[in-house]
Amino acid sequence: MTTSSLLARAGSRLTLWLAATAAATGALAQSAPTRPADCTAWRPSWIASPQPLWDERLPLPLGMPTRLDEVTLRQSLRLSVGGPRLRVVVGNEYGVQPLRITGASVRIEGEAQAMPLSFEGRTAVVVPPGSRWLSDPLELPTRGGERLQVDLHLAAGTALASFHWDARDRSELLSADGTSTTLSTRAFLAEVQTAGSGTAVVAIGDSITDGNAATPGADQRWPDHLARRLAAQGIAVLNAGISGNRLLRDGMGSSALARFDRDVLRHCGVRAVVVLLGTNDIGWPGGLFAPQEALPDLPELSAGFEALIRQARARGVHVIGATLPPFRDALKGTPLEGHYSPQKEALRQALNHWIREAGAFDAVVDFDAVLRDPVQPDRLRPDLDSGDHLHPGDAGYRAMAKAIVLPLLLEARLQPSVK
Repeated sequence: MTTSSLLARAGSRLTLWLAATAAATGALAQSAPTRPADCTAWRPSWIASPQPLWDERLPLPLGMPTRLDEVTLRQSLRLSVGGPRLRVVVGNEYGVQPLRITGASVRIEGEAQAMPLSFEGRTAVVVPPGSRWLSDPLELPTRGGERLQVDLHLAAGTALASFHWDARDRSELLSADGTSTTLSTRAFLAEVQTAGSGTAVVAIGDSITDGNAATPGADQRWPDHLARRLAAQGIAVLNAGISGNRLLRDGMGSSALARFDRDVLRHCGVRAVVVLLGTNDIGWPGGLFAPQEALPDLPELSAGFEALIRQARARGVHVIGATLPPFRDALKGTPLEGHYSPQKEALRQALNHWIREAGAFDAVVDFDAVLRDPVQPDRLRPDLDSGDHLHPGDAGYRAMAKAIVLPLLLEARLQPSVK
């Protein structure tokens, strides 16, 4: 088959995906906060990308009860930039019933006093299905790198929705009788903004960006390390990773193409986005998560990246492409085994060559070169491997962030528009 016919075939398939993406993006656009963002007075400091619940076709536990009755959901997080005031965004994007929050508060982690949040002057708020709601400003001075706890008091009969599966931080359910349950997931907490204006960098990707296998509560994901490198410049780093995310198709959340505007471009001050996607597009087909799905080809994947790049270029956002780390023997010996095959490895190598050489991105960070074993380059380096041969450990995530050249990230010149 000729190159032109391959591209035509990829284009026809991608047209269908993009049509669905446009519909999804239109629906998600209705989820903006009830008041427009003021980018001269407020900037994002922390985000968590929401996910819909999944059914038994994805054989993973949700990590949280699906019904929450008069409990307090306490969620910890780390701010990337501080300010004299803050606001909190709660979300019900994927909910099918109103979200009733009977009270909310914020405390700096380690301090006893919690300060109550209000919503248009009220302590309680009802967030309609498909919507987000922005709190009133709270006079709470914070610093970049400071950790917060946000409490949401949930009414009886609250249905779990708009959750984030792999928090890599501490969440707790506190019951009225004083008992508590530690969770590995988040819910309803979408964003924290701090007073001020400035630049933001967004990392979008899958579980490697979400930080799977990083030490929970220790801020060891590669975007966390990048945030520390940029802290002196007052630049926010926002982690839009979702475990199981894919570029072209929905997975454990909407595809990156569908959620790109909501999770990346709508935020104030976004100057650049680092894109690490494709591992699950390649690894899932034929495995437990997508047993009947065909492996995509390079023209399909490259066309998907080019569609994403066009969205960013239209908003003047630099796009940094990241090569895919190796994943030989990924999850071997577990029910999720099947990520790797020689055919999938050949596609990963072809995609990495395209990312490095095609010139589609404004800059490239070569995570593959950083993480691969020099003796067996289709495997993760043992000292950077978490042990599952798919996700780096803390040392691997630190090496990834160190590999990002900051001037290249922040001063890259926009390439000509992708045709």
